[in-house]
Amino acid sequence: MDAPDPDAQQPAPPRRRGRPPRPVLSPGKITAAALAVVARAGYEGFTMAALARELKTAPSALYNHVESKDEVLNWVQDDVCETIDTSGFGVDPWDLAITRWAHSYRAAFAPHLPLIPIIAVFPVAGAPHTLAMYERVAEGLRGGGWPLDMVVDVVVAVESFVLGSAMDVSAPEGIFDVGERRELAPTFADAVAARPGRGAAAADAAFGVGLNALVAGLRGTLAAVLAMRT
Repeated sequence: MDAPDPDAQQPAPPRRRGRPPRPVLSPGKITAAALAVVARAGYEGFTMAALARELKTAPSALYNHVESKDEVLNWVQDDVCETIDTSGFGVDPWDLAITRWAHSYRAAFAPHLPLIPIIAVFPVAGAPHTLAMYERVAEGLRGGGWPLDMVVDVVVAVESFVLGSAMDVSAPEGIFDVGERRELAPTFADAVAARPGRGAAAADAAFGVGLNALVAGLRGTLAAVLAMRT
């Protein structure tokens, strides 16, 4: 009797019933799709329905993976935070590193202003890239001599200034023009007219003045604290 041929074609396994499996949605896929929607339609056009269309799924299916639009935006802001330059911390003096960080932070969030309120209300535990950024900054400040109990205060002080300055980038060019109400603020009107830059140039100049003053103040604060504690 001939031995069975091992190369003989085996019967095909039975087909599984039901719909073919779809790729499982992940925070990374949802975030990438959200950024695609924002790039195309802006934040005003970003809705959960638009996100579901981008992902080629139903909104109800999307809610199996994310609780709310704000949670998606938190993932997006965390993705933006990953682009912020923290490379100076641990390499350069803390004041130079924090200056570079502030410039990069402002540039990263200026195109994403609707994300700024999200930073204030969502716990950082749900934002791993943001946590990594904070850790790098905290390590750099500690290495620069800042007391542990003041590190978060320094971070919050710089962030508050940076995020406000990011909003100023998109401010209307004539926001400080007094119009026909010059009699109410003549000195301010003259100051606005004397300002050398307009638009983005004016925003950059104001950011530079404020950041230099902030960093200089932090240097003085650190020196005073160290003198008092030693």
